[in-house]
Amino acid sequence: MFESELTDFDADQRLLAMSGTSLVIFTSVGCASCRFAREQLPRLDLVVDQLCWIDAGNNGGLVERYEVFHLPALFVVRDGEFFGAVQSRLTSTELNEAVGQALNRIAEELP
Repeated sequence: MFESELTDFDADQRLLAMSGTSLVIFTSVGCASCRFAREQLPRLDLVVDQLCWIDAGNNGGLVERYEVFHLPALFVVRDGEFFGAVQSRLTSTELNEAVGQALNRIAEELP
């Protein structure tokens, strides 16, 4: 699974250019749940093509635009279209189900 780091400066351009399904994850270095997500998500058998990591502490513009209130915060983007937030335990089964539900929503423009 492909992984990338996104910032306030390149997130929109890169997400619009990516094909397939991306799981966009906001994390912070001081967050224990975020460290767990960072360690576990790449190991899971997920129905996404890439994991896109955003450091919430250094990318306040994205945090504000995506209305991130808790960490880690996960969002689904497919082929440049935004399908919203997913809330799930960090297991393959539950995350894949949440991503599938998100992809059944009506797509929006990136925040």
